[in-house]
Amino acid sequence: MTLLRLENISKTFKQGESSLGVLDDITFTLEEGEIIALVGPSGSGKSTFLSIAGLLENPSSGKIYFNDRDCSKSSDRLRTKIRRESLGFIYQFHHLLPEFTALENVMIPGMLLDKSENEVKEEAIILLDSLGLKERLNSMPSELSGGEQQRVAIARSLINKPQLILADEPTGNLDNANAEKVINIIIKQARERKLSAIIVTHNVELAGKTDKVMTIRDGKIF
Repeated sequence: MTLLRLENISKTFKQGESSLGVLDDITFTLEEGEIIALVGPSGSGKSTFLSIAGLLENPSSGKIYFNDRDCSKSSDRLRTKIRRESLGFIYQFHHLLPEFTALENVMIPGMLLDKSENEVKEEAIILLDSLGLKERLNSMPSELSGGEQQRVAIARSLINKPQLILADEPTGNLDNANAEKVINIIIKQARERKLSAIIVTHNVELAGKTDKVMTIRDGKIF
């Protein structure tokens, strides 16, 4: 079954009196449980594509369907609800809040849903344990290695049991060994939980671990 469908998506940014076309009439489909890597050079529109797919940004034209719902002109409130309940985001930089522990950082998105604190805490502990961070629950972000910080970010993206993971250069800030570990973790978690995932990366070798590798270039996806 199709989870995400983008139809004839274009995106243009205004620059004074001129305009810059970033995405050009892209049509894209993602099935339930499918894991896709998106590769391409810097400035090719990878992050813009992911922002539109994640309902963070509106296209200049075209339609976005999530679970067969046309989200193209949905209200901000509905888009926020879909992001909160159905999407998980992972970025190049972990964006952990420095004043909270690893456990608390993972719990924050869960507390935005209609769940008790104890329920969210239990789920967060299970997630962190599954990612090899059982001994780091009460560590502050500054006390974690780069690889550990990114694993906490992965746990945070999974706390609300999303249908789709969107990862924007999740290994871009890591050495080769940690980069491979992080990609393997994302793919393993997605497969075990039967999630779909779009992983944006420069690393073609790591991209090859996914179900399908697509290239974005000159505003088109191949």
